[in-house]
Formats: sequence, C-alpha cells, structure tokens
Amino acid sequence: MRYTQLGRTGLKVSRLVLGTMNFGPLTDEADSHAIMDAALDAGINFFDTANVYGGDGHRGRTEEILGSWFAGGGERRDKVVLATKVYGNMAGDRPWPNHDRLSAVSIRRNVEASLKRLRTDHIDLYQFHHVDRETPWEEIWQAIDVLVQQGKILYAGSSNFAGWHIAQANEAAARRGSLGLVSEQCLYNLAERRAEMEVLPAAESYGLGVIPWSPLQGGLLGGALRKEREGGGSRSGGGRSASALTDERRRAQVRSYEDLVAEHGLDPGEVALAWLLTRPAVTGPIVGPRVRAQLDSAVRAVALDLPDDLLKGLDDVFPGTGPSPEAFAW
Repeated sequence: MRYTQLGRTGLKVSRLVLGTMNFGPLTDEADSHAIMDAALDAGINFFDTANVYGGDGHRGRTEEILGSWFAGGGERRDKVVLATKVYGNMAGDRPWPNHDRLSAVSIRRNVEASLKRLRTDHIDLYQFHHVDRETPWEEIWQAIDVLVQQGKILYAGSSNFAGWHIAQANEAAARRGSLGLVSEQCLYNLAERRAEMEVLPAAESYGLGVIPWSPLQGGLLGGALRKEREGGGSRSGGGRSASALTDERRRAQVRSYEDLVAEHGLDPGEVALAWLLTRPAVTGPIVGPRVRAQLDSAVRAVALDLPDDLLKGLDDVFPGTGPSPEAFAW
C-alpha cells in the first residue's frame, strides 16, 4: 500500500479509502467485518462512513457495524483513520426539526450519536455531507471548534461542495483562527470530470485532500459492456451504469475505453482507480466492496503505473472540461 498526507495536514492515510455504504444494506455484519480485516491486512488505514448509511429504516446501522468491529480489539481503532459524515435527517420516518443539517444543535446531537454507534471516543475526520445554506459558517465553526477542544473530533472535511463553498468555509474559519476544511469528498472519475473546473482547483489552493466517491461511476468504468456480454450486467442492474449505457454516445465512449484498456492488457476498473491516483490534489478514491474480490482488485490498482500513451488515450476517450473560467469562456 502507498500512503500520502491528507491535504495540508500531517495525517498519513492510505491511497485507497474503504467505503462502507454497502455494510448493512448489501453486505451482512460478518462479511463486513471480514472485508475490514482484509483491508487492514492490505494496509488500508482510511475508512469512510456516514451517520445515514444503513438503508431505509436502518439509518446508523453501518456505523454500528464498524463499532462492533472496533470492539473486537486487536488495536483496530488505533490503526484506522475514521471518517464519518453529518447532515442527513436521523429522525427516521418522521423527520423532526434539528435532527439534520449543520446547526450547532444538530452537530452536537449527531456527533454524540455517531460516537455511541461507532463505540469510540473520537472521530478523526468529521465531514459535512452537504452544504447547509441556512446555517452561517460562524455557527458551524464554533460548534466544530468546541468538539475539537473536547477531543471528540480531530479534523473537519466537506462533501459535495462547490468550489466557492470551499472558499467561503475556509475564509470563515481563517477569521476565527480555525484550521478549517482539510478534505473534500466529491463525485469524480474518468466519465465525470466536472470537478476539475472549480472544485479541484479550490481544494489545491486551500490545501484540501480530494476523496473521490463513485470512482467507477456506478460500475460504468468497471467493464460494464464486457459484463453485459457475459450476462453479468452492471453492478446493481440500475443506477448510473445502466442508465448511461442506454445513451449511444456514452455507450460508444465506454466501448472505446474498454478496447483501449484491453490493448494494454489491463482491467478497466483498476485503470479507472489508478487514473484517479495521478490527478492533482487526489488523496485516494473511495472503494466500496461488497465482496473480498472487489477489494483485492482495488488494492492492485494502487501499484499500477499507467504509461503516458495510455494516459493520453484516456484523455482522448474521456476529455475533461478543463479549469474555469477557460472551460466556459474564451
């Protein structure tokens, strides 16, 4: 495994992030524990979750599965950089005020609940799952500063923020003398490169580590057409991969991608992950394995060094938008 620092911090994290969203809804507790054991054995020390993960009617279940794994001992908690998120409503089928978003009340309630489910006394990276357009940053940072002082969280990060949200958040933090955001978790992959316009440049400028989610675009970049021919279908039979393949232009693009990768004797999913590791500001993509084999494939991607001609070919197949304002102006 390879490691890097998370943004401008001194925190060392693996270049793959174990995503846990499948734990509970698609992967049972025993198999989830086995995957986490295997991830740790492979050197992955960065685990990502969210308070809302667990499926309809079971929000919080994923954090509970991580908590039961930590309780198994073996210095598991000390070896893991633990990231979770706050924003979504945790009040169940009857949403109730102040059980969501980023008010000081909501942050305090939700961090305590996450700590209880995770069976730990601190969260290493506490991420805002979405921007809160109703709560001022002064209030958000005051709540975060208190939690840092109490030792309940160490760093704060964002998810699904626009570039200007990152700037707004960190300028407000700077006025308070606070550390501010140290990471941004965003949708970014070969087939979805809009983050390159403003999010990645903002992250680079403010020293945030970028953590791409859906690095295979819902299975689209994981050999979707090959699996279709073999009768396996896309990852889930729906979502981004299935809907994208109904578009002939996108289908032709994916065919060109799979042909290009095959010429180099490589696996499409592993190439998609390895490509992200060449991108500026990217700390590591989130991989969310349902089974051990998917984890093993992701680990192999870290060791891939993509040749220049393949990198150029990938840009030809999936051209990026380029940075703003050049992307939309002269």
